[in-house]
This record gives sequence, structure tokens and C-alpha cells, in this order.
Amino acid sequence: MISLTDLIELTIIHIILYIVGFFRAKRIINFEKWDKNPVSITITLNTIWLIFNVALNLLFLNSLGNSLLFNIVLHVTNIFIGIIILGGLFDRNIKESLIVIVLIQIVLIITTVSLESVQLIFEIILTEGDETLEATKIAFFISFLFLLGFSTFYVKWGTKIQLVKYRRTVTYLGVAPSIFYLIYLFISQLEGFYDNIITNIGTCFIIAFVFSYIIKKISYKTIRYQEIRGLHVLEKDKPLLRVENLKVHFPLLRGILKRQVGAVKAVNGVSFKVKTGETLGLVGESGCGKTTIANAILNLVDKTEGDLYFHDELLPTNYTSSIRQKIQIVYQDPDASLNPHMKVFDVIAEPLRNLLGITDKTKLRRHVLRLLEQVSLKREHIDRYPHEFSGGQKQRIIIARALACNPELIILDEPTSALDVSVQAQILNLLKNLQRAYGYGFLFITHNLAVVHHIADRVAVMYLGNFVEVGSRDLIFSNPSHPYTKALLASRPEMDPENQDIKFVIEGEVPSPIAPPPGCTFNPRCVSDARTKECEFEFPHKIKIEEGHFIWCVNPPTSKGEKI
Repeated sequence: MISLTDLIELTIIHIILYIVGFFRAKRIINFEKWDKNPVSITITLNTIWLIFNVALNLLFLNSLGNSLLFNIVLHVTNIFIGIIILGGLFDRNIKESLIVIVLIQIVLIITTVSLESVQLIFEIILTEGDETLEATKIAFFISFLFLLGFSTFYVKWGTKIQLVKYRRTVTYLGVAPSIFYLIYLFISQLEGFYDNIITNIGTCFIIAFVFSYIIKKISYKTIRYQEIRGLHVLEKDKPLLRVENLKVHFPLLRGILKRQVGAVKAVNGVSFKVKTGETLGLVGESGCGKTTIANAILNLVDKTEGDLYFHDELLPTNYTSSIRQKIQIVYQDPDASLNPHMKVFDVIAEPLRNLLGITDKTKLRRHVLRLLEQVSLKREHIDRYPHEFSGGQKQRIIIARALACNPELIILDEPTSALDVSVQAQILNLLKNLQRAYGYGFLFITHNLAVVHHIADRVAVMYLGNFVEVGSRDLIFSNPSHPYTKALLASRPEMDPENQDIKFVIEGEVPSPIAPPPGCTFNPRCVSDARTKECEFEFPHKIKIEEGHFIWCVNPPTSKGEKI
């Protein structure tokens, strides 16, 4: 019969293994980017394992004990059960299932051995002994800490290991053999461990080095390397990005239970397209949701609703490295985008290492030099640090980094707002030349209407999470139709030596996106003659002003306006 102590010990061990298996399985399934909910998969998988393992242990614990054969049979059977569960219940093929199950079982084996080792070590620690035994305990713990630190550092050391998909499992495999051997020596030798301390530590460090080296070399074989391709030319006027009814709401939580009491409606249902060789200018006041749109396209924030299409294909929930290569961003502040401790070479080569898996310094250097030439920087700039450059040069470095992986869509989030006027012109001309040469699609976010007039092909005017007017650049600037667009254009300061006052200022403050006003959100600040009482309760609808020119308003401002 199994004693009560054995039963309690068995229960605690399997609860710990269930928790470890749950979190490890969830992490690996997230890495694999499966569409199904990883929580339901991990609960199903680990619950069946738990029931099976406990039942098997209760049946054979007295007869087989904790033998090596019993454990081998147990883990092999677990692998088969896992493959059947993932294949039968969750439609995974054998290869996908085997990768996940084996990686989980490796961690569970290490956890099981660790628990047994910890139990034995605690029994020795609690045993009272002479001075030699106490010195042995201290020597063991110091050796353990040094060996753990050395093994972990060596496994994680190097640039290539950052490209390995399952770095944590590789670390476990590299560290475990030497640690377990040290524990074995301590348990088997006891007082003799202190007498042979130099031999024991030396042997463990050799084992740590050998196993870590072998595991790292094996893990490097899993890296998917890609070739560096030259900047290729995209065919103009082809579908590139399509956004349909995009909504991004940030929940407001309150209380200990984190109950949602509202939401910040940063983006509230916008749709637009960007073609190859085209620049869409996105303009509006600060806080209207322009950057949130960019972050949603880059998958840096979760969208609440809507669909994103790239080359007419729906973008997945989790972006692959291939998609990351094709969609790049240039941020507003170059100083915030550059690591001051990295040279220009490392800054530009970083996406090549992380997304393409290329670590050959000769190839990287050659490609970085080509990119610097593309953005009109010189060869001698490659080994300098960011603080040695002017603002315009820093922004050129950021653009070179964005071009490194041969993108197709580049999001430009106010890339010239922190620069002098003359430098702004240089950067804008550089961007136009690159677009003309390679056919990139640009989503240009700015509040500077002069910049939009210079670079954009089409313009989308945004207010409080919604578009209010969309059209070609010439139509927007020559025939602005929405009251907000008219107000923005009228607010531009002009160089008039006779009258230096700004002729028009939009009255009032931008409403809160948490509680926007009913009806048309612009109606509290609207001074248009077309404003009526309906604007206070009726939502704006899409109105066609002319071909390719639309506004969202309650009442058409001209007789040509046509509701859609």
C-alpha cells in the first residue's frame, strides 16, 4: 500500500508539473502562432497528462518504484498522448505536434529531476553534522551559483543565439547536465565533496562548456537564414495596404476587479487604401488618432475591430518576420529611435540580423554601405555614434534602417517635425526620390499642411478618431469642403509683413475621446453656415463632393454634395 506521505508527495509534484507544463505549453504555442486559443489547448493537454501520470504512478509505484525504465516509458507515452490530442482535437500535423510536445516534455523532465534533487539536498542540509559537513554545504552552494552563472552566460553569449526560436529551452539543456552532475557529486560524496572540491568543480565546468557548446551548435541549425537582396522596384499603382473599418479602443478599468467602465475611442472606424508608388497624407490635430492607426497597422497595439489587408491578403493576428520586413516605420524623434551606445553599422544591421538571420559581418557591412549611399551619407559615417550627427543625418540613418529589409510600405510618423526647414526639404526630397526609384507606398502622418502639400498624392483629414475628408491633394487644397478642413487651412500662418496675426483660430478644445459629444463630434467647434440642429444628434454620413473627393458630414455644404 502507498503511504499517506508518498501520496502527498506525489500530489505536490504533479501539481507543480501541471503548472510548469501549462505555462511552458502556452508559451511554445504562442511562439508557433497557432490560431486557436492556447489556454484551451494547454488545459486539455495538461489535464489529460495529469490524470494519466497520477493513475500510472498509483498503479506501479510499489512495484516499479521510481526506476529509470518507468520514467522513460512514462515520458514516451506522454509524447504519444500529446501528439494524439493535438492532432485529433486541434488539427495539428505530426511535425507541429511533435515539436511542441517534445519541448514541453524536456522541461518537465528537467523539472522532475530538479524536484527530486532539491528534496535530497534539503534532507542533507537539515542533517546536523561536524564542521567538515558544514564546510561541504557552503562549498556546494558557492560552486552551484558559479556554475549556474557560467553555464547561463555561455549559452546566451553571442549574437546568433538571439536568432534561435526556443532560447529558453536551449538554455535549460545547456545548463542542466553540469548542474545535475554537481548535485550528484554532492549527494554521493558528502564530506568527500569538500576534499575533492577542485577536481569536482573543474569536471563540472568542463561538462558545462562541452554541453553548452554542443547545444548551441545544434540550435544554430534551426535558424532560418535569408539572403540579403538589393532594393527592388515595385510596380506602380498596385494594391498594397487596405484598411477596412479599423477601430482601436483602449479600455478604462477601475477597481480591484479591474471592471471596464469605459473606453478611449482612439480610432473609431476608418477605411483607406495605399497603393505602391503613392503617398497618403494623414493630417489632423494632436490626439486625433493618427499614430494609433500606424501602431495598429504595425501590430503594436491590438485592434478592436476591422480588417487589414496587405496585397489583398488579410494580415494575421501575429505578424511573421516576412510581414515585419515589408512594413517599416520612421518615427518622429530620431534621438529616441537610435541607441546612443550603438554605432551606425550596428543600428542599420540590426534588422538584418533579427529578421533575416544574417550574422556574417562582411555581408552586413557591404549592405550597410549601400544603404548609406542610398540616403546620401558617406562611407566614413559607418563607424560613428549617433551623437556625432546632426538631426537631418540622424533621420537619414533611421530611413536607411527602414530600407534595410527591402520594405514595401513605409509609415512615416512626423519624420520632419523635429528638423529645421532646410533639413526638412532635404529629407522630403530624399523620400520622394526613393519612392520614385523603388515604388514604395508611404503613409505620411503629420500636422504640417505645407509638408503634406509637397509630398502627398492623396490626403485624409482626421478628427477625434474619424476621417472627415478624403481626396487628392489638389482637391483638398483647392476645394476644401468639410468645415474642419477649411478651418485647418485657414489656421495656417502666412508670411505677410503687413499683417503678422494669424487670421483664423479654431475655437474651443478637442473633446475627450472617452466621452465624445453626440452626433457630429466636430459640431461644438463648427462655425459653418451649414451647421444645423441635426448636427447635435445625427451621426455624419459619407458625402461625395466630386470624383475621388469625399467628406463625412451631416449636411452637404454645397449643392454638389451627394449622400452615399
